[in-house]
Amino acid sequence: MMESVFITAVETACVLGLRTEECLGALRERRGGLALSACMPGAGFESLPVGALPSRELVKGRRYGAASNAAVKVATAAIRRAGWSAEQIRDSWLYGASSRGNAGEVLGANAWRRPLRKFSASNSMHCEIPAAVSIELGIRGPWQMISNGCSSGLDALGMAWMAVGSGVAPRAVVVAVDLPLIAALLQDFRDTGLLSTNGVNDPFANNTSGFFPAEAAVALTLERDNTGRPRLCRLEHYCANSDAYDTLMIPDDGGGIEACVRSAVQAGESGKVVALCPHATGTLNHARVEPPALLRALDGRLVPLLPLKPQTGHTLGASGLLDVALLAACMADGWLPAALPGLAPPACGLHLIDSPLQLSAGDRVVKLASGMGGHNAAVSMAVV
Repeated sequence: MMESVFITAVETACVLGLRTEECLGALRERRGGLALSACMPGAGFESLPVGALPSRELVKGRRYGAASNAAVKVATAAIRRAGWSAEQIRDSWLYGASSRGNAGEVLGANAWRRPLRKFSASNSMHCEIPAAVSIELGIRGPWQMISNGCSSGLDALGMAWMAVGSGVAPRAVVVAVDLPLIAALLQDFRDTGLLSTNGVNDPFANNTSGFFPAEAAVALTLERDNTGRPRLCRLEHYCANSDAYDTLMIPDDGGGIEACVRSAVQAGESGKVVALCPHATGTLNHARVEPPALLRALDGRLVPLLPLKPQTGHTLGASGLLDVALLAACMADGWLPAALPGLAPPACGLHLIDSPLQLSAGDRVVKLASGMGGHNAAVSMAVV
């Protein structure tokens, strides 16, 4: 039998700020962070708005790759916020997530970051991310690495929820990071037709043409009800499925999304669903298929949508966990932010949150993520 599991601390770093408080400030102000960047001069992406971290301090460090360094720092901050003792840190379980891992080192873009040859081999391993966190923080519980494309962070959270709720793990740290602002990666996305070609940052608009890549690192802690610690929100349910359809496209019926979201909506222990945070990448396929699938999953109820990628950019495998962490921090204070001003609602009739939403105990929020290849994941969160 599953016990109640709570998110007890978060740390977020993205284009909106290097600390959770800075990110929440941007959400309160309905302020986005995407901008033209000089991080790839001469690479042909000068006209593409991206979400670069405000500072490179987060990714600096000599022992590990840039993504691993960022993971260590946000995980350290989240655990400090949770107030864990050395013994609790040692016994905790760890779940890492990333779509592209330390791609900067693999592709040679960050060759200057790691001058020590003895660390070169781990450049090519996604598992360096949780390994580095485990080593630097002294976590001796098992660690796992999830790389399920853009659903990686949400899947890692779901795996941790199951381990903690079942009593197998005493507590868990979940960390996700992606640093995709690398010319070779962006060229692949462009060649595949996934990047925005017209600069329209409006994922449900008729003229949306693709996503805006962005960097992020995020960590959160999960604990059971008997810890006595402050709790940001209850994590009520996780579900996942696969479309078994195509390596890139969502099927026209959106069946996988509908089934996944329906499971999250129906399985909650407490009150009504007051908001849904969609995947909303901005690709034409998502803009056309996702909204009606969500409406069917909600049985026609007009639950408002809160797309966060227009503000943070698309942070690939970190995006699902980043959205959950930001939502959890807001829910702890009894509110949800409004969507970025000027966004178009989807044509299916669902509307966007257009002003801050005040919450009550038991109110629920559902978050969806979808990865390339048709893997869908959703979680349900409740105000405590």
